[in-house]
Amino acid sequence: MTQILVTGGAGYIGSHACKALRAAGYEPVAFDNLSTGWSDAVKFGPFEQGDLLDRERLDALFATYDFDGILHFAALSQVNEASEDPGLYWRNNVGGSLNLIEAAVSHDCKNFVFSSTCATYGDQDGVTLTEDTDQHPMNAYGASKQAVEQILKNFGESHGLRHVIFRYFNVAGADPDGEVGEFHQPETHLIPLMLDAIDGKRDALTVYGSDYPTEDGTCVRDYVHVMDLVDAHIKGLRWLVDGGETRVFNLGTKNGYSVREVIDASRLVTNKDVPIIEGSRREGDCAKLVSGSDRARQELGWSPDRSTMKDMIRDAWRWHQTGHYDK
Repeated sequence: MTQILVTGGAGYIGSHACKALRAAGYEPVAFDNLSTGWSDAVKFGPFEQGDLLDRERLDALFATYDFDGILHFAALSQVNEASEDPGLYWRNNVGGSLNLIEAAVSHDCKNFVFSSTCATYGDQDGVTLTEDTDQHPMNAYGASKQAVEQILKNFGESHGLRHVIFRYFNVAGADPDGEVGEFHQPETHLIPLMLDAIDGKRDALTVYGSDYPTEDGTCVRDYVHVMDLVDAHIKGLRWLVDGGETRVFNLGTKNGYSVREVIDASRLVTNKDVPIIEGSRREGDCAKLVSGSDRARQELGWSPDRSTMKDMIRDAWRWHQTGHYDK
C-alpha cells in the first residue's frame, strides 16, 4: 500500500485527510507533536509523534517508511497569537517546514502538497481572490505561509521538488460519519462557537460588528467543507504522482455567507435558537472575503459539492453531539 506522510495528522484537517486517504487506498502516516492535535483523532493508519523542528526525528521517520508523497498541514494558525508573538510563527511554521522540505529532498520524496492560506493575500476587502492576486500578508501567520511557498519554489528549481499549494479560507463541517471532527482549545471558529452557545457550553455567541457594508451588516466569508477540502488535497497528490506540474490552487465556493446567514442556517438545522451578544467590530476584520476556485475546478476536476452551509452545520452538529476528544 502506498504510504503518504500527513503532518498535523492528529489535527482537524489532517485527521480528515487521513480518513480520506485510507478510503482512497493509501496508508496515511500521521506525524504530530500533539500541541494542538488529539491522539484520539488518529484512527486510519500509523501514528508517529514528533516535532518538525527535530531534524533527526524526521530523518528517522523517512528511514522507517517509504513515502510516495507528503500532505503538509502542521502549522500554528491563530492570527491574534501571530500578531503578539511573530517569532513563534517564524520558528515553527517556517523552520519546521524547511526541515521537512530538506528531509523530503534528501530522502527522494518529491511529491509535496502544502496547506497554505488566503491570509497570504492580506486585506483586499470585497475582491474575489484568484491565484494571481497580489500577496500582502498582514501578520506573521500569513507571512510565514507565504515564506514556505517561496521555499517550495526555490527547492523546486534547485532539487526538482514537485509541489501543489492550496490557499483557502474558512474550513467548516466534519466527517459525516462522526469519526473525527473539529475541536480546538481555545475555540476561535464561528460554527463550533455557535454550536457551543446552542447547547449551553457558553453563554452566547458574540457577533462582532453589525454595521459593515454588507446586506445584513455582518461580515461575509467563504466557507468550504473539510471533506471537500481534503478531497482537493488527494486530487493534488494524484496530480503530482501522474506527472502534473507544480501548481497553486485557491479552494473556495466563490459564494460568501454572512455571520447572520450562518446563524439562520443553524436554526434550521438544529431547531434551536442561538443566544447572541452584539459586539463591536474587531480590528482587522474585513467586510467581505471570497475565494475564487476556477483553476481547481478546471484542472483538478474538483467540485465542493458538500460545501453548502446546511451540510456543513449538519455534519458539525452531528460531531458536536458525539462528544469531543480527551487530551
